[in-house]
Amino acid sequence: MTAIAVQAQKLLAQRRPRRSFFESFIRNLIILCAALAVVLSSVSICDGHWLLAEDRLFGLWHFCTASNQTGSHCLRDLSQAHMPGLAWGMVLARSLAALAVVVAIFGLELLMVSQVCEDLHSRSKWAIGSILFLVSFIFSFGGLLIFVILLRNQVTLIGFTLTFWSQFTASFLFFLNAISGLHVNSITHPWVQPMKF
Repeated sequence: MTAIAVQAQKLLAQRRPRRSFFESFIRNLIILCAALAVVLSSVSICDGHWLLAEDRLFGLWHFCTASNQTGSHCLRDLSQAHMPGLAWGMVLARSLAALAVVVAIFGLELLMVSQVCEDLHSRSKWAIGSILFLVSFIFSFGGLLIFVILLRNQVTLIGFTLTFWSQFTASFLFFLNAISGLHVNSITHPWVQPMKF
């Protein structure tokens, strides 16, 4: 064999197999939904007003009362709401919710990197990113559950605000993206076959 034929053979051996359009579309759709979940959860936590019960508004960060004479009055000290355990419970709820967003951002980064930089580790990056979204779902759902348990006496279905439902939707999307990502990764073939010497 000539030197040119050997070089051409090496180049052909290094060429990666192309992913199908359908697989790329599904993976990009998962990334888009994951990004939407991160945005929804971030907005919901920053706003923090999650429950309206009669003339009181309960949130992750403060507690508000409203009356006709004085208008709206908000307190950052949740212990002044005269509900046992509310202050410490909200610290735990907002910590879990915020931690869920942080973990989801790292998961989203791994999903995107696995799509942009296709190498031998792309599939493992995708799997780790999907697992991080599963962890994010656990944290997010834990924060929601703590919030509902703390305010179980005031909870009504129509009392939950739009930001609460945004967090609920984001939590569901974290779970859906994690399971979809792991499933897509398990049914597709490796993008890069190990080179044989």
